[in-house]
Formats: sequence, C-alpha cells, structure tokens
Amino acid sequence: MDVQDIQGTVQAGFEPVRDAFLRNFQQRGERGAAVAVYRDGRKVADLWAGTRDVDGTAPWAVDTAQIVRSATKGVAAAVPLLLHQRGQLDLDAPVGTYWPEFKAAGKERALVRHLLSHQAGVPAVDRPLTPAEAADPETAAAAVAAQAPVWEPGTDHGYHAHTYGWLLSALVQRVTGRSIGRWVAEEIARPLGLDLWIGLPADEAHRVGRIGPVAEPAGGGALKLRAKRSVADAYADPASLTRRAFGAIAPAPDENDPAHRAAELPASAGISTARALARFYAATLGPVDGHRLFAPATLAVARTEESAGPDRVLVVSTRFGLGYMLHGPASPLLSPGSFGHPGRGGSLGFADPASGVALGYVTNGMRKGVTADPRAQALIRAVRECVG
Repeated sequence: MDVQDIQGTVQAGFEPVRDAFLRNFQQRGERGAAVAVYRDGRKVADLWAGTRDVDGTAPWAVDTAQIVRSATKGVAAAVPLLLHQRGQLDLDAPVGTYWPEFKAAGKERALVRHLLSHQAGVPAVDRPLTPAEAADPETAAAAVAAQAPVWEPGTDHGYHAHTYGWLLSALVQRVTGRSIGRWVAEEIARPLGLDLWIGLPADEAHRVGRIGPVAEPAGGGALKLRAKRSVADAYADPASLTRRAFGAIAPAPDENDPAHRAAELPASAGISTARALARFYAATLGPVDGHRLFAPATLAVARTEESAGPDRVLVVSTRFGLGYMLHGPASPLLSPGSFGHPGRGGSLGFADPASGVALGYVTNGMRKGVTADPRAQALIRAVRECVG
C-alpha cells in the first residue's frame, strides 16, 4: 500500500498521523481501518483505507462502520454520568436504590460508582449465558442481580468484561424507562450526528464490515514484550476468574451475525465509525458544533481515579475512573490525564484534556491483546508528535 491508497483528509501539522496509519498497513498487518482525530472541537484528521471486510476485497468506504467491542464501554459510561449531571442518578447511592433485586447475595453495599469502576465484584456469573440470553436485557439483569460477588463491592477491582454491560443496561432502564441503546441514540448520537449504535438498526446493517482474527506480523510489528507467565496462565486456565469473565457468554457469539449486531450489548458490541468515536470524545471535552456532553464537573468525575492496582481479571495493574480506563502501563494513552477505552483486538477511543485531542480508531482485524494494540499505539505516538 502507498500513501495514495489512504483516503480522507489531514490538516497541516497532522501528517504524522497519516504516515503512522500507512505504516500500520505496510508493517503491522492492517487489513481495513479508519482513524479520526479532533482537536479543540475541530476535526484535524479523518482517514480510512483497506478493505471493508477482513476477509473480503470491497474497499473501506467513507461511511464504513465496525464493531468496536469494549470501546463501547466508554460510550455506555457516558449515560449514567449524564444522568448524574442532570440530577437523575446519585453516583454514591446503593445500586439497590434504583434496582432492588441487585441487593441479593451480599451486594447491598454496592454503589453506583462501583459498577462504573469495575469494583462491583461480579465480573463473572456462575452459569455463562447463551448468546440469546445475553441479548435479553431482563435475563441478563436477573443473572447478575442473583450473583454472589467474588469480593465485597468496593474493596477490590477486576475488569467486568461482559457483565459491565448488563449492569449498566439494567440501571439505565430502571432510572429512565429507556434501554441504554435507545438513550444513546436519542441523547448522544442524534444531537452530535454520530454514526454510532448500541443495537444496530436493520437499515444501517449494509454499512458494517466483517471483523475477524489476524495474525501478528512477522518481524516485530507487535509489542516487543511477551505476556508475563501469570497473565498467560490466567487466560489458559478455564477455572480462572479471567477466563470466566471473558467467557460469561458461551458459546462465544458470532460477532458478524446480524442478531449479535442488533443486540444491545454495551460492554462489547457497539458499532461505530472512527469519526463518530473521535467526535463523541471531543464532545466530552467541550463544544463540538455547539453540542457538549460533559460539564466541567462531570469531566473531572469521569477521569478521577476510582480503582487502581492489580486487576483481578486482567492480571495486570489497571487504572479506572468512572467507566473509563485511565492512562497507565496497561493502556498507554496520550498523557497522564487521558481517559478512554480500548476494544479487545484493536479499536480505541479516548480524550486528552491537556491537549484538547480526541481520537477514534476502528479496525476489522482483531489481534489477541486486550489493551495497548501496537497499531493504536503507533497512532497515539504520531498524535503526540503533532501536539508536542
């Protein structure tokens, strides 16, 4: 691939982003992808290239969208934060105030903020849900409500890979009477003009590419360091909390199945363009064409550290604010004040208040890593070069 194969625009001073995006195809095995960058509410890069489908030949188009897996969590987190901003939800209230069934099995003291910061103690369920059960919000809500916590809520943290979405879905439904997908569509996506969905409408299905696994490129395109033995062991052990958390839906759903794409799974199955992810995060920082999501106090709450240290599920040290991963060794972002969320396999969205930068990256080629994908990291380094 050559530079002329890269579609889109980049403003003067942000050419390194285009160069890094090109190298992802030339050196890091990229098949099809897009990246967008906003700064101070204005779009400064909007690029796409490759094929729409990981296993196809049709070109990626200007409006191609992809499933972004856990990058969805950052969008979903905005819903309870905005409800708090509007005075409809108390982050320090027990979850049971809004969802009485959740108080079962020792979770009476679980607070709303514990759900957002992966401290709720229910990263897994004793019996995994089938894909159909996982897509049914009341079935999923009943499963996590009945689940005994692995630790006392608020005393430890561990990544709630799938259950995070069921927890937030149930909470939002009970507070607002609307599903979280509908709330995002009506209160976030529509005002900002985002091609972003939690629950893909049938009339948008033609825009979404197929995702699939891609091998690590030979010759060092991936991260240089191998996973520590403890991490590898956790992913290999079927009885580990790590495997149970990521295996909370079994058998694993076909992510290219129209039924999966249409399901409202705010932990793992949002669908977006890179442009929409970047624009969403830009609106958390300040006005974008007159629309702003977070007031300054909400922005401060979102990125204030709530949990940090050894993660009971990811088996590395992680840092979380309220719904967002924070900059750190496990998920390096642009600067210490950055916040956002990666998607397992590659995709990423984040904002950096210090520089006014927001970035969205989506790909159809899924790698094995959960965080710190080398393609996304290359784009972050390029943005850092641009903003100093």
